[in-house]
Amino acid sequence: GISRAISSAKEPKVLRWIVLLFFSDFMLDILHGFLALYFVDVAKTTTNKAAFAVLVWTLIGLPGDFFLILLLKRFSGLAYLKVSALVVLILFPMFLLIPSVAIKLVILGLLGIFNAGWYAILKAQLYQNMPGQRGTVMAFGSLLSLIQCFIPLALGFIAEIFGLSIAMWFLLLGPLALIVGLYKVEK
Repeated sequence: GISRAISSAKEPKVLRWIVLLFFSDFMLDILHGFLALYFVDVAKTTTNKAAFAVLVWTLIGLPGDFFLILLLKRFSGLAYLKVSALVVLILFPMFLLIPSVAIKLVILGLLGIFNAGWYAILKAQLYQNMPGQRGTVMAFGSLLSLIQCFIPLALGFIAEIFGLSIAMWFLLLGPLALIVGLYKVEK
């Protein structure tokens, strides 16, 4: 099983989806993990407003997933990912640069809507490229989780040295990787 997993991971199509899943998490769980700290430390809000920001992020995903189901009836998942990654690539710098907390919350809600479905679509692509290997895909997921746990640590070190406002810019690697990786799908 291990040798089969290693040989599968060497296939460019499979490796692409594993890498895209890894980077998509920058705008999913990793952003979620830093939101409260960002709002308190960088946006200089109260802890109540920071908690509200996390609530907005958490709750907005539900309508985002609902609208995604409707969108996927008309458009392919890959087309949606390309457009949504581009939108997130535009919205996230706005989120970081605009000083108004109210506008940050609106942009945060939009980010939550536009990154809805990233994980599900990318995971489905991985399953599609590894037919009959569900156990191997699950093993990749576990390995990916192990590697991803070091990203917040790395961002924490960057934040310690340069400040959280600088460290947050590294999260743009998520939508950038999606745009580059999804463009390569067409090649």
